[in-house]
Amino acid sequence: MGKRRLEGMFHWYLVFIFVISANAVDVKHLNIWPMPKSASYGYRNLHLSNEFELRTDGTKFADASSILKDAFKRSIDVVRSSHVIEFNASKIDSSLVLKGIHIVVSSPSDELQHGTDESYKLHVPAQGSPLYAHIEAKTVYGALHGLETFSQVCHYNISSRGIQVHQVPWTIADQPRFSYRGILIDTSRHYLPIPVIKKVIDSMTYAKLNVLHWHIVDTQSFPLELPSYPKLWNGAYSITERYMFADAEEIVRQVNRQFYAKRRGINVLAEIDVPGHTESWGVGYPALWPSKDCKQPLDVSNEFTFKLIDGILSDFSKIFKYKFVHLGGDEVNTSCWETTPHVKKWLHKNHMNGSKAYEYFVLRAQKIALSHGYDMINWEETFNNFGKKLNPKTVVHNWLGSGVAQNVVKAGLRCVVSNQDSWYLDHLDALWQGFYSNEPLTNITDPKQQALVLGGEVCAWAEHIDASDIEQTIWPRAAAAAERLWTPYDKLAKDPEKVKSRLSYFRCLLNQRGVAAAPLDGLGREAPVEPASCYLQ
Repeated sequence: MGKRRLEGMFHWYLVFIFVISANAVDVKHLNIWPMPKSASYGYRNLHLSNEFELRTDGTKFADASSILKDAFKRSIDVVRSSHVIEFNASKIDSSLVLKGIHIVVSSPSDELQHGTDESYKLHVPAQGSPLYAHIEAKTVYGALHGLETFSQVCHYNISSRGIQVHQVPWTIADQPRFSYRGILIDTSRHYLPIPVIKKVIDSMTYAKLNVLHWHIVDTQSFPLELPSYPKLWNGAYSITERYMFADAEEIVRQVNRQFYAKRRGINVLAEIDVPGHTESWGVGYPALWPSKDCKQPLDVSNEFTFKLIDGILSDFSKIFKYKFVHLGGDEVNTSCWETTPHVKKWLHKNHMNGSKAYEYFVLRAQKIALSHGYDMINWEETFNNFGKKLNPKTVVHNWLGSGVAQNVVKAGLRCVVSNQDSWYLDHLDALWQGFYSNEPLTNITDPKQQALVLGGEVCAWAEHIDASDIEQTIWPRAAAAAERLWTPYDKLAKDPEKVKSRLSYFRCLLNQRGVAAAPLDGLGREAPVEPASCYLQ
């Protein structure tokens, strides 16, 4: 027997062992991602009925916009998508067939906002006549998470050619650890077509992430149409690489009952990064540039600058209903303000230097955001430079390094964590183990200060990311951070290697659902190094 044949037999033995440990009823661990707050399970199998149905009797949620009905259909479709279903339930004892799922939501509201209750309880009984799984949730968005968990305990059985629920009876009680669990996408460095953005939103729901931070515009391009200032999108790369106002509206909120992100439980955080990162703004409105040789930061001396920001945020308020708007404020080089004659004259008149003008700009932009009903998120440089001057409603976005979150909450401000050494997806040398181990509450022990950390976000800055590679850049490393943000601290593994097989299983689940998640082994978005089972990469 040749060496290659022996290696092949050993490979398939490992795959067999992994699949047994992943699917057999006597497993010592659960293949659910992220890990629920609490879960108990048994050792029976049930078959999903071919007419698996949704029941909602007893619910207070009318589902006028079909959020729940559509989520149910998506969940069942994704469970059945891996193979053709040939199973005939009529030939099986009815006591072994799960007829449907009964969902009861106690709130009649479909409002989605920061702090919306996302908890749920899932029960899959082993006995009943007829047999139904049960989800209880305070809001429809908790029920959506319950459906996602239910989909992960369903498995295709290659023998019966149908779907089974393993490890019945299940009793799961679950809720997120942090209320803000995000992914940043960047559509300025590279334009992302709308179907790609929607696919990112879909994939976020599989890992129970709930905030899409849309870094819409930057130095390189301004792809978004805004009615108040229609020439802004002259700064797009091309006439086709643009988002109409209606496109953004469809992604975020209701238009003829089609509101993509909201109906999936995803808040959309819009960002304009001011006063720096704004060169593209001046393509349509050159008055925003201090001079032809100084195209950013925006001209702090020109009242038109702030009038335009007010118009942008007014337009935003018609689409982006999330409590927060991101105003950027990072990497501001004020040197050309101090050398451009008319700006220099304005600085002198107002007794400012470049640093003071930076502060003035950020604080004035914050007041404009407040006037439109927003709380503001700003990158950490604003706190590092003039933290005591920031509005109390400011959320500081940590990205540069460690220790910032600790200082922010000591100052009484809220914080979102995205430190670049661990949670920047474009850093391909940042491995999944670091994403899993990155703890937002490091050195924050006071419960009142811990409550000021809203959560965290992984960032896919797009200098080298476009539609061709965004999925494998995000996944599976974002999933590692997602468990850190969802699962109770005492349920998290101290050694990331202890969750590797479960994360590998989730990565393969993403692949089965059509998401191009990269192997765990190697650097970010690295291709498989050799032929092997998905579960062993």
